[in-house]
Amino acid sequence: MPTQILFVQGAGEGVHDGSDDKLVASLKRELGGGYSVIYPRMPDEADPQYAIWRPALREALGGLEDGAVLVGHSVGGTMLIHALAEQAPDFRIGALALIAAPFIGKHGWPSDELAERHDFGERLPAGAPVFLYHGTADEEVPPAHLQLYVHTMPDAVARLLDGRDHQLGNDLSAVAADLAAVS
Repeated sequence: MPTQILFVQGAGEGVHDGSDDKLVASLKRELGGGYSVIYPRMPDEADPQYAIWRPALREALGGLEDGAVLVGHSVGGTMLIHALAEQAPDFRIGALALIAAPFIGKHGWPSDELAERHDFGERLPAGAPVFLYHGTADEEVPPAHLQLYVHTMPDAVARLLDGRDHQLGNDLSAVAADLAAVS
């Protein structure tokens, strides 16, 4: 049975079909067979609200099996990690990967809906490897957000990718290599 990968899109008008679909295509291409990438459309992508995305994430997580890999891009990664920290899923996570995810709180982005958390490392299910990716040329989410996450998850593997933009140049080969090594 193929390993399930849930890919949570970022936010913005037309992101699902106009930019993050290229990330999903890269991930599928790089991983090859043996993986099933699930790419749900998040509600109201142009105006992401945690109160609306959280139930959609819970629904998507509800259909996954033990060993499923969770990947979140940008705001999708932020929403995903907050949802996981609030409530662990009903399955064993194979790995978690956040790509260019904004950190909420001091030195990160403000939010009226999400509180700053420093306990992600303690709140995430034990045993699942965590990977953090950020491009040095990201003009949407400053690369410093990567270190803010590292402080909350000291066991995470952090990869700062030289010259890569917010979309990592639509090249998820580094992500695929890490995920293939653990799944």
